[in-house]
Amino acid sequence: MVFGVLRDIKEGENRVICTPIEVASIVADGHKVLCQKGCGERAGFPDAKYAAAGAEIVDTMEEMYKRCDFLAKVKEIEPCEYGLLREDQIIMTCIHPAGHPEEVDAILKSKCIALTAEDCHEYGSPNCEAAGKQGALFGLESLLTINGGKGKFVSGLAGAPGIKAVILGAGTVGLSALQVLQSLGAWCTVLDINVGALRRGGQLYNEKVNTMLCTKETIESLLPETDLVINAVRWSKQRKDFLIDKEALKLMEPGSVLVDISNDDPGAIESSHETHHDNPRYVVNGVVHYCVSNIPGAIAQSTSIAYAAEMLPYFRTILNEGLVEGLAKMPYVRRSLTAYKGILTHEETSGIQGKPWMKPEDALGIADRNLKMAPPCTTTKSNNFIKK
Repeated sequence: MVFGVLRDIKEGENRVICTPIEVASIVADGHKVLCQKGCGERAGFPDAKYAAAGAEIVDTMEEMYKRCDFLAKVKEIEPCEYGLLREDQIIMTCIHPAGHPEEVDAILKSKCIALTAEDCHEYGSPNCEAAGKQGALFGLESLLTINGGKGKFVSGLAGAPGIKAVILGAGTVGLSALQVLQSLGAWCTVLDINVGALRRGGQLYNEKVNTMLCTKETIESLLPETDLVINAVRWSKQRKDFLIDKEALKLMEPGSVLVDISNDDPGAIESSHETHHDNPRYVVNGVVHYCVSNIPGAIAQSTSIAYAAEMLPYFRTILNEGLVEGLAKMPYVRRSLTAYKGILTHEETSGIQGKPWMKPEDALGIADRNLKMAPPCTTTKSNNFIKK
């Protein structure tokens, strides 16, 4: 197979899906690797290192799509790429299909094989860890007076108390944010609907963090004394309510900060809308909002190394054993199958967009095997099945 590492072109994206180390492993397996010129440059990996690892450097995106059997990158397929997708070609990237109907339409029309990488992680994505940790630091930066914040130092000073932080969600993102804030001396409260997750979070820090059930009412009881809110809740796109509405922001002191790491649209925070690194903040009802959608892109080298290390076994299994046999062995990657040769295979996308779908196992023709199954990615269900 010819494997390709694309250069990401989304605004503010600096990561790369494979570093030269992963390329060398794929080459050692006997595969041809093409790397688009400059694919790793912004993450600190020059073309010369990819060439030394055995890759061929290709000038254009168009040539990459024309020559590669299997393509990979970090972020969504952009409109300028839609016409380059071709039948039977495999592409794996963070498609976020439920929220991008035009992207899904282009994928289905092309009859390519698409896997959405955000759904393939058994133990949580390194990008989630990066978003939580760096998002906490951006929250502290936003609290600075020079950035419109109230000007409080995270751990306090002699005679001046430290900040109080509320973290919504005790998953990989939320606990990663907690790790940074608690270690720097913030007074932290973590909220979740899963008591088991709250118990684990408390035990990690010898019960030196507060844990509470995540409800709108609980949050509002905390907001008057909260300096920093971190939202790490993945909100169902079918919900019309909010955990924090615009009116609730008035409970917070002016200059308080809200960091929306989840950045769902619509999401748990009514006042949230996507921003970018060049203009990351805005103010609603006196509260500074930091809503950059690509926080991991700010630490591109560390995130690229961690992400590439996790993705390499998935790539190698598909390359070495073929798509069908590879996905039969990897249930978490199999559940990330979004489209297969013109057939939608992603349940959440079907439920949100009303498109008929087929289970990945049925589309791949392996439903009769004794397969290990991964849990669903979301609570969104769809019975709108394609009739065989």
